[in-house]
Amino acid sequence: MKKKPVRKYRISLALMFSGIVLAVLLITTVLVGVVIFVLISRGTLQFGENALDFGSFLLIMTLLSLGIGIVIYGSTSRFSLIPINNILNAINKVAAGDYSARLNFKGPFAKIPTINELTNSFNTMASELEINRVVHTDFINNFSHEFKTPIVSVAGFARLLQQKDLPEEKRREYLQVIEEESTRLAQMATNVLNLTKIENQSKLTDISEYNLSEQIRNCFLMLEVKWSKKNIEPILLFDEYNIKANEELLKQVWINLIDNAIKFSPDDSKVEAIIDKQYSGYAVTIINKGEDIPEESIKRIYDRFYQADTSHSTEGNGVGLTIVKKIVLLHGGEVSVKSGDGTTSFTVYLPQ
Repeated sequence: MKKKPVRKYRISLALMFSGIVLAVLLITTVLVGVVIFVLISRGTLQFGENALDFGSFLLIMTLLSLGIGIVIYGSTSRFSLIPINNILNAINKVAAGDYSARLNFKGPFAKIPTINELTNSFNTMASELEINRVVHTDFINNFSHEFKTPIVSVAGFARLLQQKDLPEEKRREYLQVIEEESTRLAQMATNVLNLTKIENQSKLTDISEYNLSEQIRNCFLMLEVKWSKKNIEPILLFDEYNIKANEELLKQVWINLIDNAIKFSPDDSKVEAIIDKQYSGYAVTIINKGEDIPEESIKRIYDRFYQADTSHSTEGNGVGLTIVKKIVLLHGGEVSVKSGDGTTSFTVYLPQ
């Protein structure tokens, strides 16, 4: 998200408050002048040897100004403080967890540029907080489900292993399931920890030059068990290319994209990896066959903890693509997705 420039001074806001103070002073001065003029005209106030001296006159003017000022303030503050009261009420609602609160000023007050900026900023903040609450609620539901499934499996098969007359073949099978589910749990925890680490990283470090092509080949080899199990054929269409980047972070990008491609590919299909050398960088594309990603899901696919598959029929906790995008952005690159006609492709562009 593009950051707005921070303004040190807001002239319209300063002019508004200065105008209010000036208006009160002018009204008070005029009213005091009128009162003094009337009193002098009627002879109530007189100057001379047997009349008021200058000090007494100043005291009377001060008391009159103070009294009239208090009356004006009491009369106008109720109306002038309504916008500020609305702002405080909205802030208190948000602080109490009611993110549906919005500011909506009307009349001349709403036409002030600074007030418009305040309104837009507050409403945007409240809207983002409301979206984040929904996302975190989804995360709790999804993550608890994803964690519960392997834990239940591990506990269940561990109980079965306690049977004394269990055949050796079954024992090996149960042990394999426990190992797979434990690995799945560890991977989910690792993804969440990686996401937290990357979100707190604002500058790319540990940059080195290495073979990008070899890295992608190794990532396919690391996931061999998964694509072999579904009889998927990896198609690697690229020459040898070197790149300067953070090798460990980009490894997470390729593993997440390839793992997703395998996960959503049907049996006996293909997963392609293409590296396109461009003038200003490299474009790496991972392509797989399978169901198309709905348009509404593509808009949120990089959101934290979002899962397009709400049925939980596929593994995952919705952080993989978030990690991908944040790492690519750290490298000054871009990531895009196309899905249609039974083919989905993710393209990562990395500048030289």
